[in-house]
Amino acid sequence: MSDAPIDTNTARSVGYWHPLEDGRLQCDMCPRFCKLHDGQRGLCFVRGRLGATLVLTTAGRSSGFCVDPIEKKPLNHFLPGTPILSFGTAGCNLACKFCQNWDISKSRQLDTLADRATPTMIAQAASNMGCQSVAYTYNDPVIFHEYAIDVAMACHAVGIKSVAVTAGYVTPEPRKEFYAHMDAANVDLKGFSEHFYHKITGGHLAPVLDTLQYLKHETQVWFEITTLLIPGLNDSNNELEQQAQWIHDHLGAEVPLHFTAFHPDYKLRDIPATPPQTLTRARTIALQQGLRYVYTGNVHDHSGGSTYCHHCGEVLIGRDWYVLSEWNLAADGHCRKCGTRCAGVFAGPPGDWGAKRVPVRLAGMPAPAFK
Repeated sequence: MSDAPIDTNTARSVGYWHPLEDGRLQCDMCPRFCKLHDGQRGLCFVRGRLGATLVLTTAGRSSGFCVDPIEKKPLNHFLPGTPILSFGTAGCNLACKFCQNWDISKSRQLDTLADRATPTMIAQAASNMGCQSVAYTYNDPVIFHEYAIDVAMACHAVGIKSVAVTAGYVTPEPRKEFYAHMDAANVDLKGFSEHFYHKITGGHLAPVLDTLQYLKHETQVWFEITTLLIPGLNDSNNELEQQAQWIHDHLGAEVPLHFTAFHPDYKLRDIPATPPQTLTRARTIALQQGLRYVYTGNVHDHSGGSTYCHHCGEVLIGRDWYVLSEWNLAADGHCRKCGTRCAGVFAGPPGDWGAKRVPVRLAGMPAPAFK
């Protein structure tokens, strides 16, 4: 928790908290349940106590915008080849020692929030730039819950879909409200042991598994799962087998799973980068456990990045990094060779955005047009 001053001019009252008998207020947004005195912020840094209520300090402000390929989220089965407007705020409700976006997610400086960004501005910018969706990413949208929902509502009003890139570390009540406004998600399943979660992320595994089961069984949200493999920490054959088997048994064979490569960063600079063969090994294990769509990421691996028909083996979507190299899906998502349905959300022919990344500034200037 932090005692950094809260700006009363930008703070917005929020829900999901209750008073304690000792006078503190408990935040109920995530399983940390931070208990706050007046003026204190939670571990996430952006939700804090101001007088008799809890507030969000980052509504309407962003750490930056970029138009990305949707495959970078990563989402391989949701509107392939299309551009997505990505943005985040500051702070995070986990404490991952390997954080790859630590300059944003671990930021305790409000000047990280460079862009003023109202929901209407974001929706209009996405529309102007030809994006079919907006991603809440860089840091976890769980902690800017109210702002993300406002943006999603503005986006839906102009036909833009919403994508949450999240660690899934949230409690049931706000989770239900949040995902009522999301169209897709990539959930970061950081490992498959309580020891790893507690020691390396400062969190717990069970709430994340609960979120995954909620998404599968109680929503229509399309979701995919990503696990960053860190040598010696979460990449053993036993753990990978257990993870793949749990996904198969509790979520189904059609949920896409991405294994991505770690590179030394933040507090784990003494661990080497993930060898490509580790990703290939993990993919092989998951396929052997019955999962149909398993990918490698952060490495150049055409085979591991492509989508195959689980019935006839045809390459349905070939990928060279973020560029689509082959497309053998009918408009409704069926294999052109054998007619088997590929799980996902497909809307006619694929997009052709490719690997382009376009940084965008919203504040003080009209959104540029990229088609």
